[in-house]
Amino acid sequence: MTLWALLTLCAHLALSGCAVGPDFQSPSPPETTRFTAERLTRAGQDKATDIGFAVEKEVPQRWWEAFQNKKLNRLIEAAIEHNPSLQSAEAAIKIAYYNAESQKGAFLPTLLAGANESLNLTSNDRSLGTINQTIYNQLFPTPANILLDAPSFNTQNPPTWVYSLFLKQLTVSYTPDIWGQNRRAVESLEAQTDLQRYQLEAAYLALTSNVAVAAIREASLRGQLAAVERVVKIARELLDIIRKQKGAGGASEADVLTQDAAVGQAQQLIPPLKKQIALQRDLITALVGRYSSDEIIETFDLSELKLPRSVPLSLPSRFVRQRPDIRAAEAKLHSASANVGVTMAARLPNITLSANAGFSAFKLAELFAPGTQFFTLAANAAQPLFTGFSLLNQQKAAHAALEQAQAQYRQTVISAFQNVADALKAIKADAEAVNVAAHVVKVSGSNLEIVRGQMNIGSVGVLTVLNAQQTYLLAMVNRAQAEGNLLADVAGLFMALGGGWQDQALKNLPPSVPGESPSREQIEAIKAPVNPSLLPDILSDLTMR
Repeated sequence: MTLWALLTLCAHLALSGCAVGPDFQSPSPPETTRFTAERLTRAGQDKATDIGFAVEKEVPQRWWEAFQNKKLNRLIEAAIEHNPSLQSAEAAIKIAYYNAESQKGAFLPTLLAGANESLNLTSNDRSLGTINQTIYNQLFPTPANILLDAPSFNTQNPPTWVYSLFLKQLTVSYTPDIWGQNRRAVESLEAQTDLQRYQLEAAYLALTSNVAVAAIREASLRGQLAAVERVVKIARELLDIIRKQKGAGGASEADVLTQDAAVGQAQQLIPPLKKQIALQRDLITALVGRYSSDEIIETFDLSELKLPRSVPLSLPSRFVRQRPDIRAAEAKLHSASANVGVTMAARLPNITLSANAGFSAFKLAELFAPGTQFFTLAANAAQPLFTGFSLLNQQKAAHAALEQAQAQYRQTVISAFQNVADALKAIKADAEAVNVAAHVVKVSGSNLEIVRGQMNIGSVGVLTVLNAQQTYLLAMVNRAQAEGNLLADVAGLFMALGGGWQDQALKNLPPSVPGESPSREQIEAIKAPVNPSLLPDILSDLTMR
């Protein structure tokens, strides 16, 4: 076979699109039509907690606006803009992207330029006499030089020569991607880029959810603190009444001490609540990307957070395309599938084409003179015959990694369904808890007012007052906890449904702050080729496959 025929065959094989290994296909969505065994359409029976689930409706991208709190909106926007975790995830995308672009360079030939100058010493071995004679003739090429300057040359006892050799050359090498090994490697790296994109979306979703839940927890704690402080105030008023009764002979010192102890017990609940509020504030400050010494000014109260009346609930078939962790697991599966092709191609014959051209001379001044040029064309074919079973075991490992990725994908989907089901059931249960707590607060509050009136006229004892106080205190705290839990459940459902990103997080990042995060234009262009003008059209098509 001539060299031209070999080159033509290699080019045909490289560009024919042959790539060993499995062609990746996205897993089919689950066939189920709901997230729970029973069909849930509403949660809560009271007007204050009535929440409807809008099946087949899309989750809004700015889902936190459903709570109708401008302070929460500003806080989440600040977290998106300044949180270092998002900036780290953005940088990880660029790392993966440029690694994939680097691998695409293997589709093109390699061109190297070389220059070499060496000082050489020849042996005086007789077997090298012809070589030494050639060197002698090149160093002293004319008869005049031989007569005037050159030493005598005896082939029977050749002299030792020290000479310089100057070399300038260009080397071109190209390895046709006959079996698609490089294409599969690029495919795997591009899947890794997708993985980083989805991990950014997951970090984005987790950040917004954590900020929302942290704000809700702060509001709930403030509600509990307000409830305790209210009960402490009532208990002190009752203590004053008992002291007056003692002065009038209607109560004993034991009654006064008992009520005083009740006031102290209620007050004991205040420092732990203030501590939890302070810790929650530190958490929110950190999520926004600030130091703890630079505390945020926004505070949250339960009365300022509105419970959404309707929550979108995606179909399971669409849900798996919205959850970034599921998409990330799919990207891992894609990468593992492509790696199988890489290991399979590594066991097949490989061809490398090379060309070398340049100039060489013993004197620098004669480097580009006629007769100093040279060139070589070569084709090298290699077939691994025995490598200690390393290539075979690498292929088996790649197949095992594919099986692992498939199992991890299924587990991720199952866990995602569990998250949604848990959130739905939590909303239903906590809506009922809010209704019950509100009823208990109303009843216990009325009872406490009655007891206070009876105590003023001395018709009830201290124990009755204590029981009424404790019941009202517990009811108030439980209501604040239940309301906070219900709001947090709704935020958890939005997160479990994927937060409405639908693979759009990169296109909706806010404009950057100088020196802190990439600009919107940079992020939107992150999938564009780095140097598209350097790729021939046909090779560009191959690299983008």
